[in-house]
Amino acid sequence: MMSHAIPGVEFADNTNQRTPCVLVLDASGSMNGAPIEQLNHGLRVFEEQLKGDVSTAMRVQVLVITVGGHDDVTVVQPWVDAIDFKAPEIIASGLTPLGKGMSYALEEVQNQKAQYDANGISSTRPWIIMISDGSPNDYGWEEAAQACREAEQNKRAVIFPIGTEGADFDALGQFSNKTPKKLKGLAFNELFVWLSRSMTTVSSSVPGQKVQLPSTNEWAEVEI
Repeated sequence: MMSHAIPGVEFADNTNQRTPCVLVLDASGSMNGAPIEQLNHGLRVFEEQLKGDVSTAMRVQVLVITVGGHDDVTVVQPWVDAIDFKAPEIIASGLTPLGKGMSYALEEVQNQKAQYDANGISSTRPWIIMISDGSPNDYGWEEAAQACREAEQNKRAVIFPIGTEGADFDALGQFSNKTPKKLKGLAFNELFVWLSRSMTTVSSSVPGQKVQLPSTNEWAEVEI
C-alpha cells in the first residue's frame, strides 16, 4: 500500500488537530493460530469503533507496524486518518524484532510531528501500543528500549507495552516507564475497544491537557 502521492494533501482536506497512534504488533511464529486470529478480529473492531465517532475518525491517525519473519519490520498500514483506516490482516511467522519495530515507531512519530508542524496542524502526544506474546530477540533491543523510555520521559510519546500469557514482561517493561499490561486471555476485542475510546478522549482534548482514560479492567489483569 502506498502513502499519499502529494505530501500533506490529507492536511489540506482535513485541518483538524491530530492524535497519532502507532500499533507495533508481534507477528512472530508463536502468535500463529488463535492469538493471530483474535488479534485480527480486534483490529476490525478497532476500525469499526474509530469510524463510529465522527470527530475521532477525523482527528486520529493510525500507523500499523508488524514485527516477524526473519528479523523483519513491515508497515502493513501507512499513516492514515481513522476515517480511511482499513484493518490489515496479519500473518504470523518468524522472529520477534521488537527493538527494531519500536525504533521505527519512534522515528515515524517524530517524522509525522514534523509533517503536522509543516502543515500548521496541531497535535497531541503520539501513542505507541506494543503487543507481544514473547520477548524481543533482535540484536541491540535494549538500546531501542532505552530510547523509548527517554522519549516517554521527554513527553515525545506515550508507550503502552502489552503482553499475552507467557510474554517476557521484564523485557517488555523496559520499553516504557509504565508497568506493562497483561492481557486477559485473548481479550483483543476488549483491548481495542478501550484503545478507541482512549483515542476519542485524547483526540478531543487540548494538547498537553491531562485526561482521565477509560478503565483497563475489561482486558488487562490487575497483577502481572
